[in-house]
Amino acid sequence: MQFGFNDTLLSHCQNNLGAFLPATIQDDELRPAAVAIVLVRDPSTGAACFLLTRRASRLSRHGGQYALPGGRLDDGEDAHSAALRELKEELGLNATQSSVIGQLDDFPTRSGFRITPVIVWLEDHQAVQRDPAEVEAVFFVPITDLDQPGIPRLHHIPESSNPVLSMVLASLEDEIFSPTAAILFQFREVTFYGRSTRVAHYEQPLFAWQ
Repeated sequence: MQFGFNDTLLSHCQNNLGAFLPATIQDDELRPAAVAIVLVRDPSTGAACFLLTRRASRLSRHGGQYALPGGRLDDGEDAHSAALRELKEELGLNATQSSVIGQLDDFPTRSGFRITPVIVWLEDHQAVQRDPAEVEAVFFVPITDLDQPGIPRLHHIPESSNPVLSMVLASLEDEIFSPTAAILFQFREVTFYGRSTRVAHYEQPLFAWQ
């Protein structure tokens, strides 16, 4: 990927997302949730990045895990509104509906959620102000990290016939797992390459089942 954070990248993303038909899941046993994949300019390098968090370790669910900003939908709320609200609550970033440039497939999690990924473009934004009760750290991950050799990795576990998807992010020097890794893999495939790659069938590691 050879894109800077500019109008060329924005147009490229909008065109690919506009041509993509997200798959939805209708399952009343899954609680609706949304995450935001936020495209921003790295404040130190100017590179095109997305925001990734590490959840506070003291949280009772998924503490210490890498995650995208997000959470469950409030009553009467749609996925776009929930993603923007959670972005404000977790990272102190204000984004409007006009900042949303598309969404990806719903992803069913082992912990009982139906996650809708919402793509957000933030041209100009204030400094990140994380909520320490929810977020331990925030990372500006270059989008080029998603296009490195060895992405994705597939792992087989005895508890499932489907493989677990993961990816190593070069800038973090660490490995992230589904559901976040699967969502980011589809983000790469759809948004940057225009490929309608589906990921809802990928398994999650046992530590994400709770």
